[in-house]
Amino acid sequence: MAASADIIDRCQHIFDDLHFRAARDWKAAVPGRFVVGYMPFYVPRELIHAAGGLPLGVLGGGDQLEVIHGDAYYQSYICRIPRSTLELAVTGRLDFVDAMLFPSTCDVIRNLSGMWKILFPKVRARYFDVPQNFSDHIGGTFYIHELTELRALLAELAAHAVTDDAIRASIALYNENRRLVRAVYALRARMPWQAPAAEVYLLMRAGMVLAVEEHNRMLDAYLEAAAAEKRPMRDNSRVVVTGAFCEQPPLNLIKSIELAGCYIVDDDFLLVNRWEKSDVPAEGDPIAALAGAYLHNSVNMAAKYEPDEERKGLHLVEAVRRTDAEGVIFACPSFCDPALLDRPMLQTVLARHNIPYIAFKYAENSGQMQPIREQAGTFADSIKLWSEP
Repeated sequence: MAASADIIDRCQHIFDDLHFRAARDWKAAVPGRFVVGYMPFYVPRELIHAAGGLPLGVLGGGDQLEVIHGDAYYQSYICRIPRSTLELAVTGRLDFVDAMLFPSTCDVIRNLSGMWKILFPKVRARYFDVPQNFSDHIGGTFYIHELTELRALLAELAAHAVTDDAIRASIALYNENRRLVRAVYALRARMPWQAPAAEVYLLMRAGMVLAVEEHNRMLDAYLEAAAAEKRPMRDNSRVVVTGAFCEQPPLNLIKSIELAGCYIVDDDFLLVNRWEKSDVPAEGDPIAALAGAYLHNSVNMAAKYEPDEERKGLHLVEAVRRTDAEGVIFACPSFCDPALLDRPMLQTVLARHNIPYIAFKYAENSGQMQPIREQAGTFADSIKLWSEP
């Protein structure tokens, strides 16, 4: 049995590699393979896999990348992720990617799709829209059309049809991935000292680069290793971290929160592998199954329209209850309109349910963690001192 440290060491190596060698090696191993990059937070990876491609999560440059060229294309008063993503591309780090998908996160990502078409005309680029109406006959019809167009694009890249049987087989593989991801999150919520948040984050980041079959094996091995090892349990406060669904936090930010005395028992760091809350049906019309899963079985978050005003924010309350969390940390990227506009409404809901919270902002290249660690530490102390027993 592999030790969890060995698994996480490999994940760290993948995380640190801004040239994406694991994905490059996958593509080079078999002639005809292709890679489709996608921005956070959601795309139907099953379709890419069914076509024979590798879905590659392009999550910005983090705190390892100095942005020089990217700043020439975007103004300074927006979030950093489009600038660092352009930096990755302009400097050749994404020169092996055959197509890019830009999901419906915000106006910045929408505009980045157009800029990509201008700067990299040989790379197929598509803004991937999702429904804001959740009726099957309106939003469902729209989304089936979007999925069908994406299927046609992928068939062109693959030079063969993307069959229903292939999509159903991919749905089954990703159902297994979602099951294993849920199991890792459940282990962390139950025993966060056995599966620290930084380890879980690295494990999930690896899944944005590796083929799903390999990531499933990695998740399975980590679950076995983490459950078998004995680690010290600390008297930390249990918190949910929210707001980081697109531009990702520095790894040191996650570590700093836990070093400050908080166990992170739930988060929205990488929603792409937890977008559907349970299995997608693997029988029948696979396109309709993917559309139905988005409409009726997907997570609630800031970049997704919530049609029921009475339900707004309750997903966060439910996350607190489900994980026995004692408070919520709003960690939002600077200039992230969806997260920052949503936050006051969510805070109102938390206050109504007597759930403590704090808030701070970050950028993916944030270097100074001491203020964040002090704020998180004060929050953890206040929970222990003032919360009702």
